Amino acid sequence: MARHPVTVVTGGSRGIGAATCLRLAAAGHDLVLGYARDEAAARATAERVRAAGARCVTVRGDTSEERAVERLFDIAVAEFGAVTGLVNNAAVTGPLGRLADARTEDLRRVVDVNLLGYLLCCRRAARDMAEGGGGAIVNVSSAAATLGSPGEYVHYAATKAAVDALTVGLAKELGADRVRVNAVAPGVIETDMHAAMGDPDRPAKAAASIPLGRPGRPEEVAGAIAWLLSEEATYTTGTVLRVSGGR
Repeated sequence: MARHPVTVVTGGSRGIGAATCLRLAAAGHDLVLGYARDEAAARATAERVRAAGARCVTVRGDTSEERAVERLFDIAVAEFGAVTGLVNNAAVTGPLGRLADARTEDLRRVVDVNLLGYLLCCRRAARDMAEGGGGAIVNVSSAAATLGSPGEYVHYAATKAAVDALTVGLAKELGADRVRVNAVAPGVIETDMHAAMGDPDRPAKAAASIPLGRPGRPEEVAGAIAWLLSEEATYTTGTVLRVSGGR
């Protein structure tokens, strides 16, 4: 019997991360669900993953910290064997507002989680996958990377532009190791991220500026991520797939 793919999903307890765990469970992946704080949400998502027939372990940790990333992957290997997939999804925005009004501690946290955290996870995945004969990485970027998000969070947009550059460069670097690296760039998606940044009604307000006339759903992003990890995408690498309703 063929071994199941083993995929690490950071920020897997809610929103796009949780939807991705469920979508990958349906595709036969064993899941390592990384989360930062909400143990109840992580546990609930893991239970749904197991109900779908997949194995799942939850690991709490801050991906901006090297020790936490190493522990996440060490547990994945101990539980399921070699990691074949990584979904880099854990991210923060900080409060909405102009850059001139942003606090330094918020800027530093956004850069630490959204960029350093992605780099740390990609570094460990690159090492493990090269030794294991290959794999696939999907970085969750944002349409903000090209829109800039003025008046909202240009600092967040800047980190996501860096994620796009990371994706393209690392795909070229790891091609010979049979490791594919891609990204998805969601637009406005209905998740609790908007409430966390101070504007829970943001998706509804943004609908008029979206060509398809509505915000997206986490499941729609999860479908793109699952495809990029699948055997159907074996010749796709270095690509940023926009899932933004045309925005």
